[in-house]
Amino acid sequence: MIAKIYSKSTTQKLFLVGILCLFILQSCKKSHSDIGAVVFKETRNKIFKDIETETFVEKFKSTFEKQEKQYRNPKFLRALYESNDFEPVLLMKNLSKDKLKEAVAVLNNSNDHGLDPEIFKARELNDLIEKTYNKKEIKTLDEAYQVLIDLELSAANSLSNYSNALQFGIISPRKIYAQYYTATKRPDSVSFLQIFQTSDIKNFLDSIQPKDKQYLALQKALKDKVVLPGISQEEAQRVLQVNLERLRWKNLPTEDKYVWVNIPDFRLDVMEGGKSVLNMKVCVGEGRNKNNTDNLVEYDENDLKKDRPFSRETPQLKSMIHSVQVNPVWNIPESIATNEISKLAAKDPYYLSNNNIDVFEDGKLVEDPETIDWSDGNVGKKYSFKQRPGDDNSLGKIKFLFNNESSVYLHDTPSKAPFGWDMRAVSHGCVRLEKPLELAEALFGHGDKYDKIKTGMESANPVATDIALPKQVPVYLTYFTCWADDAGKLQFRKDVYGLDIVLFTYLQRLA
Repeated sequence: MIAKIYSKSTTQKLFLVGILCLFILQSCKKSHSDIGAVVFKETRNKIFKDIETETFVEKFKSTFEKQEKQYRNPKFLRALYESNDFEPVLLMKNLSKDKLKEAVAVLNNSNDHGLDPEIFKARELNDLIEKTYNKKEIKTLDEAYQVLIDLELSAANSLSNYSNALQFGIISPRKIYAQYYTATKRPDSVSFLQIFQTSDIKNFLDSIQPKDKQYLALQKALKDKVVLPGISQEEAQRVLQVNLERLRWKNLPTEDKYVWVNIPDFRLDVMEGGKSVLNMKVCVGEGRNKNNTDNLVEYDENDLKKDRPFSRETPQLKSMIHSVQVNPVWNIPESIATNEISKLAAKDPYYLSNNNIDVFEDGKLVEDPETIDWSDGNVGKKYSFKQRPGDDNSLGKIKFLFNNESSVYLHDTPSKAPFGWDMRAVSHGCVRLEKPLELAEALFGHGDKYDKIKTGMESANPVATDIALPKQVPVYLTYFTCWADDAGKLQFRKDVYGLDIVLFTYLQRLA
């Protein structure tokens, strides 16, 4: 065994080093503000002079830990207060009664954004401000500690929630919609801290008012209680509220050129430089609320967990159109093969051949489909079905491809009649195009690739051909039931998927 023997001088040196380290650590520790002196100066209530900062910090930390779960952003709040050693961050910068009252006034005007002030607990915050500045209300030291703690936490929660709501929307669309695949920025630590870093709350809250023309138009309509055609004033207010919330979501296009499909409007626009350079009718997926029977109901299915869309609804998404297939092969989805193709084939032995549909088992062509037992409920799983290119192909002469989780795309169709209908929620989920060749022209421009597309679509001997876009173009499949057109006139469309009902219900439940 090897023993280490320290001399007396070595021991003394280590002791001195330890003392030095302790001194350095303590000198690095954040020095506290004199909370009592600051509050007394503002309120002129002598009871606050007796507040000891160390005691306040301990009480504040204990209260926060008990209430932490009730806040909308507990992780951000904890990180904030831990980094400030549980001092009252907001009050130290904005304790003035006038400043706090101005902030409450902004919260009380949140109706202008279609948001109930109760969401931000404006009344509770106002009551705490009045209590803090009322000498008759605060008589004991314990009351003094508690009212300051309550005021700080109430203001922090209310104002940060309002800041997040105005800048990002108060609801995350991904949390309420089952078929929502659009990248949507949510509040982060940087945006969360903004309200705590300002010494002029009113100015900051005014600065985050959305300035987009669409938002301002809908906001004005809400204030003016505009009535939309064919619906009651109550319904109109709901429509404006939910569409204002959608406009607050950070998911709108930033690109110069993109394809925009608004599902309830059944229309597609190619946007370039802020203007529509091509507009056409589209057909979208069939929806659960296409008859629009009652828009004043609440959504309560499955106790407000994610909505359950009809299986054919077109999803909300953003992706990049990367290529087209001219004279496409239709790989028929399993659900359609089972629920539709197999039933039609059972009734008519010539259905498959008349519609150019081939059947495959384990990748091999089934030469005689009449040997298939169409009564088997697993036909779509056991076999795969493909429709060959041709005039009757359900995808028409061209499909536009973009990566997505729902296996949907934009495509031509041999069924032109629905483009004359007002209600065009008729597809299995993909978007059918009124003018597919014009879309190809808008995306590819004139040149060899466009010529190849046009020739291929007109060919009497169709062959499936993939053609890549020289530069990928964003596509947005969106859902807006109200907006202002170029002339500033409000446009309103029916809530064909019931997504307004879902969103409005969540907004109501927040209050």
